[in-house]
Amino acid sequence: MPKTWYFFLLCWLSLRLEANPGLKVRITQKGLDYGRRIGMELVKQAVLKETFPSWSGQESLSVVKINYVISRLRINAVDFPETSASFIPGTGICLSVARASATISADWRMNAWLLKGKGEITVSISGLFISIIFKVSRDSTGHLSTLLHNCQLSIDSVKVKLSGRSSWIYSFLSGYLEKPIHTKLDKNLCLNIKYKIQMMDAQLRKHKVLSQIDAFAQVDYSLVSSPAVFKSHINLDLKGTVYPVGNHTDPPFVPAPFALPNQGDSMIYLGVSNYFLKSASLAYYKAGAFNITISEELATTSSLNTSLLKYFVSKMSLSQAAACPVLLKLMATSPPTVSLNADRCILQITGSVEVFAALPNSTTQYIFTGNLTASTRANLTITKEKLIISLLLKRFQFSLLHSSLGFPEQKSVVENFLSYALRRVVIPVINDKLGKGFPVLNLAHTSLTGPAIKMNQGHLVISTDVHYQPEDGEDEDLHSHS
Repeated sequence: MPKTWYFFLLCWLSLRLEANPGLKVRITQKGLDYGRRIGMELVKQAVLKETFPSWSGQESLSVVKINYVISRLRINAVDFPETSASFIPGTGICLSVARASATISADWRMNAWLLKGKGEITVSISGLFISIIFKVSRDSTGHLSTLLHNCQLSIDSVKVKLSGRSSWIYSFLSGYLEKPIHTKLDKNLCLNIKYKIQMMDAQLRKHKVLSQIDAFAQVDYSLVSSPAVFKSHINLDLKGTVYPVGNHTDPPFVPAPFALPNQGDSMIYLGVSNYFLKSASLAYYKAGAFNITISEELATTSSLNTSLLKYFVSKMSLSQAAACPVLLKLMATSPPTVSLNADRCILQITGSVEVFAALPNSTTQYIFTGNLTASTRANLTITKEKLIISLLLKRFQFSLLHSSLGFPEQKSVVENFLSYALRRVVIPVINDKLGKGFPVLNLAHTSLTGPAIKMNQGHLVISTDVHYQPEDGEDEDLHSHS
């Protein structure tokens, strides 16, 4: 018996570890190349602003020992003429820089037998080659994690020029400083890169995987597994569950497996499963977002009045000319059902509706109550890095449950009224709530370029390029090539 329980426990754990994602993100070689180009520009800007600690050493010149201190080290110029980035299957990303050069200046101070001096030092580095491999993974909290997997470095030439009063002596001594500076760079560049990657990893761990959509809902963008790296792309599987704000109980259904298309024309492909939309529907239902009250003000603005309910008006103590605003209270009785099919998305809302008339004496008169099922087509668009859903009423079914004024013989009386109310008032109110959209990508200073949506059975795919806009306002053309 214990062995049987262990077997079931292992099966359950394997299912949990292999959970299907609600969202998938794919970065292609095209996206990686753009990220490399933008990243190298940012690295260049950061390097030029970098500050470095002072360092000291000792060199022997024949029988004379020279002690030196180099301080206020700063990089004046840097050039990366040849850069490349590639995916390393099963590991991560390789970034290579060849024929790089830099000019560094600093203050120097030297102390030797019968010789003291100070001045400026200029170091010219050329023929720098560096190859870095980042390993990407998922940490225990679902954050993306990076670490330095490998670092290779070589420098062709280091030239040193000292300036000071005794220029002929300093020119002679410059050659003796080239070797320790070369050694210092060989020893510390990869260590410095490792430290920077650790800082980047720490920032990734601070990034919130739970993103606020609006006052009703939040979405979980945590990784469900480590990134899958292939030769042409990297896949990120995200949980993609939408929760009501403050209630992070998983829905009573799980994502079905789905695949992204085998394409590389766009920088990024985002797969949105039916699970993501279903969890959003459930979250908004629990938060009460589908419960709608049409106020007297809105009814008046929309010409929603008793002239549309002639049968009931004849039963009320009103003249035909006295058209009063009609108030609606709609309440969803179950989460709206979402179905994604090829080229269309259908949202079906089931609920109850109560109808009142706002009388001239500032009171209300109850008219009728019924059950309503509305089938809508959801139009999906991308605006300002958000997936926007807007509904279009296709058809509805209504059953009259109760009326204090009796039941009309012709159902069309009520159906015509509800058709007008749904199209002119209720659906626009829902669309206004949905208009805030679902965030697609949350990258600083980055916008989507030419996004396209392709609907499939059970999921949709958004293909897009991205555009990075630096803070200083300098423009970068995403579609140009380095």
